Amino acid sequence: MTPDTDPQDLNLALFERARRVIPGGVNSPVRAFRAVGGTPRFITRAQGAYIWDANGQRYIDYIGSWGPMILGHGHAAVLEAVQKAARDGFSFGAPTEREIELAEEILRHVPSMDMVRLVSSGTEAAMSAIRLARGATGRNKLVKFEGCYHGHADALLVKAGSGLATFGHPTSAGVPAVVAQDTLVLEYNNLAQLEEAFALHGADIACLMIEPIAGNMNFVRASVPFMQRCRELCSQHGALLVFDEVMTGFRVALGGAQSLYARAIPGFAPDLTVLGKVIGGGMPLAAFGGRRAVMEQLAPLGPVYQAGTLSGNPVATACGLATLREIARPGFYEALAARTRALVQGLQARAAAAGVAFSADSEGGMFGFFLLPELPQNYTAVMKSDGARFNQLFHGLLARGVYVAPALYEAGFVSAAHTDADLAQTLDAAEAVFQALQ
Repeated sequence: MTPDTDPQDLNLALFERARRVIPGGVNSPVRAFRAVGGTPRFITRAQGAYIWDANGQRYIDYIGSWGPMILGHGHAAVLEAVQKAARDGFSFGAPTEREIELAEEILRHVPSMDMVRLVSSGTEAAMSAIRLARGATGRNKLVKFEGCYHGHADALLVKAGSGLATFGHPTSAGVPAVVAQDTLVLEYNNLAQLEEAFALHGADIACLMIEPIAGNMNFVRASVPFMQRCRELCSQHGALLVFDEVMTGFRVALGGAQSLYARAIPGFAPDLTVLGKVIGGGMPLAAFGGRRAVMEQLAPLGPVYQAGTLSGNPVATACGLATLREIARPGFYEALAARTRALVQGLQARAAAAGVAFSADSEGGMFGFFLLPELPQNYTAVMKSDGARFNQLFHGLLARGVYVAPALYEAGFVSAAHTDADLAQTLDAAEAVFQALQ
């Protein structure tokens, strides 16, 4: 009898109960374990690098709430800030000084932004950034890339059409074709497609939105030449370059992924940036920002409307501000990156010893791996990864107390709370699973 079929398993009982009142038993689809099979773990508490499920089983956590928990769970300084803010009031629906402080802290580390607007989710931030880009340029069309995820706004739930002369098709029921017709979906890292798209549609493109490191393809980097050409073509045609750094912002570097490209490309900067996850420290908080001339098109200054009842929530901003102040300490990212590289290199070594095709990459506290001999460069290549073997790997690690994303195409995250002992336990577990992979 396995834990997933044990009638005494409290996770199973909770899942059955949840499915009676919540669609699929979860409030975000990936949590349902449908990609990997089995019963999702219902988490009761977390501390440091660990989470505990309803059965009291402890796991080393490499999801970190899908990225925000860069300090680990329950960091003392963050907890103190949140508790103090909660005592002062949960929500006011009015401005607070802490919103200004958080905005100033974000802008201090992301110099491409002169102004920033706080919202409550990455989807909301990306949706608003696109509306702003359209309003600022007076154009309708947008470019996105296959395999990049920018939230579940209708215009972004789109797959590629049959060619560059045709626009995308909805990937979700409930999205009218007319909404998708202004979205052009290209292959990630494909320079020829990029050139052709702008040659055909450049005068009508409001923005190009891209994940600089695509965490929803697990971990795929945009090449430097590709990113440079994205910037050049946007500038040439008057389109805005929008960086979706919901996942990479403050996670791969203090200045986000854009700071890495700025080192390689002189003068590089996006026009708009979308942030989330780490800037909220685990609370529902996101943001979008950019050049002053563009941001001043937002209401109440300009004609582009955006609003939110809980935007700039005082408890969320306290959590985010405390987190950003901690990660800005000298040496933080160097230590985090070294720890993440040690994990990735250890996984590569153990896979190689077991004769398992395996490739991996990392930046800062974000990593990804593939059951492929070489790192993929686009969604088509990512799809060649062996899903059945990944499911074996996932459940083998889970059974040994290691919690990675329950989906082949999701990135992983290391926190400052992960110790050498945690890494050693993870690598020992991985070694055992690699040796058993069929």
